[in-house]
Amino acid sequence: MTNDQTSPPVAVTLVSGPTGTGTIDDFELFYARRALDRLRTRLGRQGLLDLLAADSEEGNAFLRDSARASDGSFAAGTTVLSTRGLTSAAFLAWMDKAFAGDEHALLAAHPEHYVMAPGTDGSFNVVENIGPHICSFYMGGWGTDAMAWAADADELLPESEFPHKMSSNLFLDDGTVVGRALTQFGDTADGFTAHLTVYVPTTCPQDVLEHHLRHYAVEFRNWITAAAAARA
Repeated sequence: MTNDQTSPPVAVTLVSGPTGTGTIDDFELFYARRALDRLRTRLGRQGLLDLLAADSEEGNAFLRDSARASDGSFAAGTTVLSTRGLTSAAFLAWMDKAFAGDEHALLAAHPEHYVMAPGTDGSFNVVENIGPHICSFYMGGWGTDAMAWAADADELLPESEFPHKMSSNLFLDDGTVVGRALTQFGDTADGFTAHLTVYVPTTCPQDVLEHHLRHYAVEFRNWITAAAAARA
């Protein structure tokens, strides 16, 4: 073999052994989720907050600086999911129940969910990754007419087709609005479609937006399958 030739990629195939269905990737995902669930449970909410305090401080500083540099302007991106076999009403009823007090179900939807808990003022505290940054922020309104932006959003879809809508500001504990979220759900003949829009400060690198679109795909897919499993 000459120096300018490259070796073929290594490929590993499972020939025999496990009797259950699935690929090696499926097995690894199962064990990774089990290990992560054990660590979250052992640490608990306060343990995770303490463990990630320095990371959250750094991540929040990034969001705060980005929001201030963007001077209130945001870049939007939308992840679209199509679901069969479950109505939007059934899914949203499950979501309402989970957000009312089932933190375990909320955390289980994504490996980078660390805390998802109601705040004392009706807002909702989330500790998760925004791009590569671990951040602690709140979902809800902030100030008078805080949600007025949603009525004029370019991403707003017709009420007749997407009647189930939820909008939120994402803000830090000092009130700095660092993002927005707009989720819209409409039923189809055999299920529903979800349009999941996130808004990040315009000065954020493109990969921050890209990774949150991926984040949406993972967490909502898992929440939808959990909602379906709860009905079985």
